[in-house]
Amino acid sequence: MSKAKSYEEKTETLIAPIVEEHGFELVDVEYVKEGSDYFLRVYIDKEGGITIDDCVLVSRQFNEILDREDYINDVYTFEVSSPGVDRVLKKDKDLNRSIGKRILIKTYNKIEDKKEFYGKLVSFDADTIGFTDENTNEDKSFARKDISLIRLAFDFDNEK
Repeated sequence: MSKAKSYEEKTETLIAPIVEEHGFELVDVEYVKEGSDYFLRVYIDKEGGITIDDCVLVSRQFNEILDREDYINDVYTFEVSSPGVDRVLKKDKDLNRSIGKRILIKTYNKIEDKKEFYGKLVSFDADTIGFTDENTNEDKSFARKDISLIRLAFDFDNEK
């Protein structure tokens, strides 16, 4: 298991009770290197959206645990954030919550001469993602192994 994956799993285990105690959902944990800096990011959400005060609340409580447990060897920055309106859909629970919503699918390799597809998420299983292409109105299916990214696609011009 990679160092990043190990840190993410440990963080998820330790922070989940704090997040749940406040009625929030733990959306994702990531440990990433950006340039020469490391970041431990926790994404939380709730019905109606997360506020800055919500993020501060979770951050303060978890900082005590990070100090006590001291399981990350690198110098890093800890952040608690909302996943945003264009959130990445990584887990089945994210996909399930997003059925019927507009998504962007990016593929590793070109399919039909393109690597980006917009449409409505209609189904998923362990191996495939099904959606209705917004340009052709056709139902399409992609193998999960061919997908580099799935995220909610938010069109500010058309949303009211």
